[in-house]
Amino acid sequence: MEAKVEKLDTDTYMIDGYDLHLPERTGIYVLDTEALTIIETGPSLSYPQINAGLEQLGRSLADVRHIIVTHIHLDHSGGCGQLLKETPNATVHVHPSGKKHLVHPEKLIEGAKLVYGSSFDDLFDPVIPVPEAQVNICNDGDRLHIGKNRALAFFDTPGHAFHHMSILDERTNALFTGDAVGILYRGFGHEKPLVLPTTSPPQFDTASMKESWKRIEALQPTTIYFGHFGGSDEIADIFRSTSEWLEKWISLTKEVASEQGGSGTLSQRLYQSVYDAYSDQDEKNPAWEAIKMDCHVSALGLYQAHEKGRL
Repeated sequence: MEAKVEKLDTDTYMIDGYDLHLPERTGIYVLDTEALTIIETGPSLSYPQINAGLEQLGRSLADVRHIIVTHIHLDHSGGCGQLLKETPNATVHVHPSGKKHLVHPEKLIEGAKLVYGSSFDDLFDPVIPVPEAQVNICNDGDRLHIGKNRALAFFDTPGHAFHHMSILDERTNALFTGDAVGILYRGFGHEKPLVLPTTSPPQFDTASMKESWKRIEALQPTTIYFGHFGGSDEIADIFRSTSEWLEKWISLTKEVASEQGGSGTLSQRLYQSVYDAYSDQDEKNPAWEAIKMDCHVSALGLYQAHEKGRL
């Protein structure tokens, strides 16, 4: 499969990682500077796309100096270990709470198998440990210089996960938010962007997510680049969408819990709520498959948060 590379800005590109074997699912961001930088690796199955994408840009894996992951869920960091085999000069940058899971990914693997079941091997295997010597911890407010007059700033943005950070490109004022804001279904929906919150288990926390949204809005980014998928400069509409859907899904969670239903029932309700709002969209659009999977994962996190008093 030929790599799909999209130019987003001067020296900023996105490679389609084909996560879940779906197009326009997970973006691998490339900052083509003196110190070649990749933001997110996707799972290991994204490795061929990254390799081919860099070749299209006239670069190679050996040129990579920095690999940054917004958080350590396997669809964002699972390919780190494999990528490092071909990027011996690269340093991996991660939230302080994420380092141990990159070096010892056993718990990550165990948790992902609970969510994805028999599909795990096809979607994520192999998950190769990252050498500790190549991992750098990024604290809130840290900055990383990646080229002449170009630096990245790191900000804690928990909610989706405790170990989540977002990265501000200080030159372009674009913010790479991973899953902190939600999932953008690019080209799907009506005139305004559809952004659904992503409330994955086991660490989703409503209050933390809302505080992170406030912090991100206060940074006043000109563009938000999502882990899933691509970017948008419609900042107000992004937050309007994800906020409205989160409130709707919280209500559905409480409703299902009051009926003694489980996460399976909630998953169906979440999906139905989106389908009802966008029933005019082509049923063959691959976004529907992604939305169904996302509702399944978000239902697990919402229900667990309800049981733990974090809703």
